[in-house]
Amino acid sequence: MAPKVIIVTGASRGIGLAVALYLLNASHKVVLVSRSEEQLKGLKGKFPSQVEYIAADLTNVNVAAEVTKLAIKSFAKIDGVVINHGVLHPMARIEKSSIDEWKELFDANLFSALALAKETIPHLRTSKGRIIFTSSGAAKRAYTSWGAYGASKAALNSLVQHIGVEEPDIVAVALDPGRTDTDMQKDIRETGAPGIAMSEADHANFKEVFEKGGLNKPEWPGHVIAKLSLDAKPEFSGKVILWKAPELAEYRE
Repeated sequence: MAPKVIIVTGASRGIGLAVALYLLNASHKVVLVSRSEEQLKGLKGKFPSQVEYIAADLTNVNVAAEVTKLAIKSFAKIDGVVINHGVLHPMARIEKSSIDEWKELFDANLFSALALAKETIPHLRTSKGRIIFTSSGAAKRAYTSWGAYGASKAALNSLVQHIGVEEPDIVAVALDPGRTDTDMQKDIRETGAPGIAMSEADHANFKEVFEKGGLNKPEWPGHVIAKLSLDAKPEFSGKVILWKAPELAEYRE
């Protein structure tokens, strides 16, 4: 496969870092985005001709245009976009929640994703490219105090469906990575404690899955996302797919 140009957000750790490393080791070019610069700078040093990056907060919607311009200036095209960034907090029961905090979370999980999709769509039409969003099982299953996060991911899934309808030359997919061993999972175990946020049963379940080694390694869904960003099948467009679904078997090989 000829080298492709992929934008990856949330690229400094977890699933995003796994996506970036897969693409780089396969000789593709990447534009990386994260609030934390250290890991991005390290990747630039290791893969100098393949990496450009911006250390910025995507909730500033102007960053989406900067990222897009950097990709075109550096590599002349955009073949794929991986929208992987997101936050979990605030964790609070709806009747105790803050509308302003919900708005901040939606800025992080939905509107920043929308801004980047909007900016890159014209380029992805030209390349007949892919745009892959990291979704969550919380979009379909409710947990006590996860209202803001779950609702934002459900809205993200709907965004993917609409891109699939509106953009026939682009393949848009929402990938559910399952429970993966990331900082967010650690945060759930440490700050989602019963009495503070989550129900006792849900919190105990998350801890048990971790203690029994049941979490996915970031590389498992991360490599599937990376492969989808390169050549996701057109029939996947507009769909929300679990990373270990049968139709993705060849992307897990």
